[in-house]
Amino acid sequence: MSTKLKPHMTLSDRFFTGVLYASTIHRNQTRKSTVIPYICHPLGAAASVIEAGGDEDQVIGALLHDVAEDGGGEPRLVEITQIFGARVAAIVRGCSDSLAPPEGEKAPWRERKDAHLQHLYAASDDVLIVTAADKLNNARAIATDLQTVGAKVWERFNTDRDSILWYYNTMLQILTDRGVTPLLLNPLASAIKIMEGPGDGK
Repeated sequence: MSTKLKPHMTLSDRFFTGVLYASTIHRNQTRKSTVIPYICHPLGAAASVIEAGGDEDQVIGALLHDVAEDGGGEPRLVEITQIFGARVAAIVRGCSDSLAPPEGEKAPWRERKDAHLQHLYAASDDVLIVTAADKLNNARAIATDLQTVGAKVWERFNTDRDSILWYYNTMLQILTDRGVTPLLLNPLASAIKIMEGPGDGK
């Protein structure tokens, strides 16, 4: 007879408040060039943090990691601090490559990504685990789409295939150097390998 194991964590009402909060902010958003509701991405990132042994603040940080970048900038971070606490807000800030207000214009893609990658060399363990879960979920989505619809996936992005592969490989190296768990980095590396396949995606 197998022994029933206890979960390593029990999620409180704060988590469910986070699900509602993220779902509200992302309500009218979709994943890039698709009709898939955007909320599936932060939910997937949060699930990966749970599976990697993260704690509740890290899981909530994963749920909210895009709400300031895509839904309000600095004022949103103030609100997150008030509702979920300073630690969660720090995770969201650390995972954001832009905090431009809704009416503002983001810096160019390469500039934002370079700055974010440099930031990770000194980022907290909280930010690192959520960043890894975020990139894992994104890379898996790209890899799956490459296997189903082919190279036209790359047309969805604001930059070229080589730049995206540079970003993910550099991200993987930094996260590896910083000691992030293989529970997140091994599947991330596998997804990147698929992304690096033949240029036609077949």
